[in-house]
Amino acid sequence: MIKVSIIGSGNVAQHLIVALQNSVINGTEMELIQVFARQKTTLYHLLDFNKITDDWSTLAEADLCIIAVSDDAIATVSEQIPYKNKLVVHTSGAISLEILASNNRKGVFYPLQTFTKNKAVDFKIIPICIESQNASDYQLLQKVAQSISDSVFAINSEQRKALHLAAVFVNNFTNHLYKIGNDICIENNVPFEILKPLIQETAEKIMRLSPNEAQTGPAIRNDIETINAHLSFLSDENQKNIYKILTQSIQNNGKKL
Repeated sequence: MIKVSIIGSGNVAQHLIVALQNSVINGTEMELIQVFARQKTTLYHLLDFNKITDDWSTLAEADLCIIAVSDDAIATVSEQIPYKNKLVVHTSGAISLEILASNNRKGVFYPLQTFTKNKAVDFKIIPICIESQNASDYQLLQKVAQSISDSVFAINSEQRKALHLAAVFVNNFTNHLYKIGNDICIENNVPFEILKPLIQETAEKIMRLSPNEAQTGPAIRNDIETINAHLSFLSDENQKNIYKILTQSIQNNGKKL
């Protein structure tokens, strides 16, 4: 039986709690024995309150302790863990495993997904990137990861930095472009709903084609007349600059095949 504990109560921690408990229900030889949370009441809707602690001295020893807190708190939190020589991992995409305190063995358990509180996700399709300092710890992480996901990858710290950066482009920046599109619609009394089938088709197309093959629009066609018309239409200088930068980047990437 693999005993697992979680430190944290935010979006990632809460989704992991649900996934790990579902895994136990489905017969995995694993037990979520405890969760540490500074505000215990935030987790009462997810698990038995007897499994929640806010006292470091009562933190039970686990085969695997998952730190699911903000990046800037990982080092401090790892130093508070009262036991030694157990496997302690964090869930960050941008931070090396070396930031963890040396009194325990180190690793990473990084689910690559955007999480929203109270919005259920299917963990089976979420990629989990794992890293450890030795082979036996890797096997343990792999077993836990495979109990909740069908997509598990061995990714080292440098690769994870690149992956996290790529994720910012395809997720965070893309969402900001949705926000700009929504702003333009609002300013011109156009329902943003009209764009949603286009957004969905764009996302589905990238499942079948490479980004280069999927690229369409005036920039890749070098449609100067349309580009200039768009720039003339935009009154917001920030939006105009973003349009110019993205247009130039698409054109620099080469002509559409």
